[in-house]
Amino acid sequence: MQVILLEKVPNLGNLGEVVRVKDGFARNFLIPTRAARRATPAAIKEFEDRRVELEKAAAEKLAVAQALGEKMSGRTVHITQKAGVDGRLFGSVTNADVADALNRIDFKVVKSQVRMPNGPLKTVGEHTVTVAPHGDVVVEVKVVVLGETT
Repeated sequence: MQVILLEKVPNLGNLGEVVRVKDGFARNFLIPTRAARRATPAAIKEFEDRRVELEKAAAEKLAVAQALGEKMSGRTVHITQKAGVDGRLFGSVTNADVADALNRIDFKVVKSQVRMPNGPLKTVGEHTVTVAPHGDVVVEVKVVVLGETT
């Protein structure tokens, strides 16, 4: 299926590009999230009429994400979990836990924006995770996992 992108989609294309994607990806993800629209002649004409408005909205999203990234860069988040005497956690610290901790200190982040390169954290100590509030803005945040013995 050919779609016209209404915003930048990582690993697919930029605003305004007409790309061919699998039908399921378009129907189940791109179109419901309003990231793309079927590339019919009428839709392409309507997009060209609204191009300036969409580019302005995309620039505003990027500016907001950059401001959030600057505030968040270098921050340290403390998370307490139950742990054994050897420093291993009973369970793990996931991206949802990190997103909740960031939300508690007034950073509006959803769990899909938190990227953990080595998977969930399973040991006590200091770890580095990346947060991507926008596809072009990626910042590193330190997560200190504190052990709570039972």
